[in-house]
Amino acid sequence: MSRIGNNPVSVPEGVTVEINDNVVTVKGKLGELTQEITDVDVKLEEGNVVVSRPSESKDHKSKHGLYRALIANMVEGVSKGWTKELELVGVGYRASNQGQKLDLALGFSHNIVMNIAPEVKIETVSEKGKNPIVKLTSHDKQLVGQVAAKIRSFRKPEPYKGKGIKFVGEQIRRKAGKSA
Repeated sequence: MSRIGNNPVSVPEGVTVEINDNVVTVKGKLGELTQEITDVDVKLEEGNVVVSRPSESKDHKSKHGLYRALIANMVEGVSKGWTKELELVGVGYRASNQGQKLDLALGFSHNIVMNIAPEVKIETVSEKGKNPIVKLTSHDKQLVGQVAAKIRSFRKPEPYKGKGIKFVGEQIRRKAGKSA
């Protein structure tokens, strides 16, 4: 029994959900998202989206919770939006942006210039005495996570000094150095 899949997704005001064949479209003030749904039934009942499975097979059970969670993320994304914050920890690590181009100085011989998808709004915050922060905001949770993971992959946090790009609030497992 899927506990997540059985919960209905409440649709807030200002958000419309359309279900055509096996495609769910969610529209809100921040944008529009679509998701193709297979193997489960999706219905709109009294301002709630209800996901149900046709049988108790393992495949239907697994997709039941998955599609309910995807629809819930779409509804929250078009109404509130999703934000990820990355912190650059290291001496001389800098971040700046011009429009949708992110310029990162991460201790390599050259700066890394990355083009960000137009659906993602990017903002860089650099205060004196604090680590630079890159804020990513969008209505698509999957896209924000993908862009954040790509940026983090340029310089992952290392366990000895903790230098690298980490998510704000992330705990880095630290190791002791050599004992003489």
